[in-house]
Amino acid sequence: MLLLRRAIIFLTVALAGLPGVLRPQNANQLPPAAAQIPTAEQIIAQMQRHNQQRTQQLLRYHAVRHYQAEYQGFATKLEGALEVEVNYNAASGKSFRILSESGSKLLCEKVLKRAVESEKEASRDSQSTALTAANYKFHLAGIEDLAGRPAYILDVEPLVPSKFLYEGKIWVDAVDFALAKIEAKPAKSPSFWISRTTIHQSFAKTGIFWFPQHNRSDTKVRIGGAAIFNIDYGTYQIESKTPQE
Repeated sequence: MLLLRRAIIFLTVALAGLPGVLRPQNANQLPPAAAQIPTAEQIIAQMQRHNQQRTQQLLRYHAVRHYQAEYQGFATKLEGALEVEVNYNAASGKSFRILSESGSKLLCEKVLKRAVESEKEASRDSQSTALTAANYKFHLAGIEDLAGRPAYILDVEPLVPSKFLYEGKIWVDAVDFALAKIEAKPAKSPSFWISRTTIHQSFAKTGIFWFPQHNRSDTKVRIGGAAIFNIDYGTYQIESKTPQE
């Protein structure tokens, strides 16, 4: 049981960092008129500019998230879940309130609640993990239709190996220059006990804004067992400076 507790604790660290890397099966190669396609640097610059514009418009939002974790190993299966209210205010930032918890006390305390605390910490220092040239190298890998919208596919590689950064692929919406999808792994394993962690995150558009929609993390533990961590981000209620469509 001690080994199980250690595995869960180290799993939490892995899940706290954003996001194996999967190559898109139906990704298109760059078209012949590649001169008309923006470079990776131009795409990231546009994404930063559009994100800043959207942030300036956003006053506040409210959502109820559902966190769920499952661990299997040593003939043991554990499941835990949290329901968390999230509020954002442009003046004060994010706040979190746990509405309910169920299932394994161990998973709720050591994984799910720590994931919430990790996001609180990350929101206070977003620049150190942001998708910028200060943290990553980018390479344009292709263009793909994603949920009926064109998206640029970028390979991302962190400038320093850190468990809080990730390497893999991101999809950037070609119209709004917003992050639409991530498939990646931590740039550095958070622990010897973690053999592999893959994270898949999707985003969706609400009004003019793009918010996380779903996150799934799969972790293999060296001493045996595997864990799945899911976040359903719920429906966003938004207040902005301009009326939403």
